[in-house]
Amino acid sequence: MRKAIALLGLLAALGLTACDDTTTAPRDITPPAAPRGLFSVTGDGQVSLFWTDNTESDLAGYRIYQAPCASGTSCPFDRIGSTTATQFVAGSLANGVTRYYAVSAIDRAGNESALSELDVFDTPRPAGSGVINNFVNGTAGAGWDFSAFGSRSSNDALTDMFYGYNGSVRQMFVPDLATNIQDAGYAGSLDAVDFAPNAGWSPTGSVELIIGHCYIVWTRDDRYAKFRVTSISNATVSFDWAYQTAAGNRELKAKPSLENNAPRPLVWIQR
Repeated sequence: MRKAIALLGLLAALGLTACDDTTTAPRDITPPAAPRGLFSVTGDGQVSLFWTDNTESDLAGYRIYQAPCASGTSCPFDRIGSTTATQFVAGSLANGVTRYYAVSAIDRAGNESALSELDVFDTPRPAGSGVINNFVNGTAGAGWDFSAFGSRSSNDALTDMFYGYNGSVRQMFVPDLATNIQDAGYAGSLDAVDFAPNAGWSPTGSVELIIGHCYIVWTRDDRYAKFRVTSISNATVSFDWAYQTAAGNRELKAKPSLENNAPRPLVWIQR
């Protein structure tokens, strides 16, 4: 009898096993698509990155990578952070040093996409605010030197631009033929202008100043700067500024070869 019971128990166990039709779901090994539309906005000691959101239903977030150059075994992309948003600020950066960026997507199963394909690089630069005087009232403090982050005399050899108001029009001037300036139009902030174009420089070396307008200056030593007028009076102009310390960075036009940095004639814009 004991053997019969044992046999029935074995058969029952076998029957249960034979009827168990549960299956294990296959593991998800499909990674998300690489993020698209990555672009950067230059800051002071930082770079802001933005990209298009992925559409996968199981998306968990993004990983951000940084490298000292675009590609190669000597330039690995190191992970610097992660986020569930479609933007990221890379901070604590040295100004004037170019870095390359890429973003990957990751799903809830831990699968990571390839890096974003666009070759995105950026060079942080110093920024601040400044005030200069009307040179018609006196040259002291009427000029601005971007490389020194401060004001100078309007006739100082290192001045990049100077302010003037002749009772009719308020203007910013550049002092010589090796320096250029142009009006980039109205913008809500200085960050709206993030590159120096290859055309549009003022033929007179002067621009009319308007509150809220951004302007670009191409300096004689092949740096570019930008400023945005925040307030203006007959005596002074106040502005936010940013200055690229890396020579030639973000320039799309070869710098002209001029000897002796010939002075530019002072020309008032006539209304």
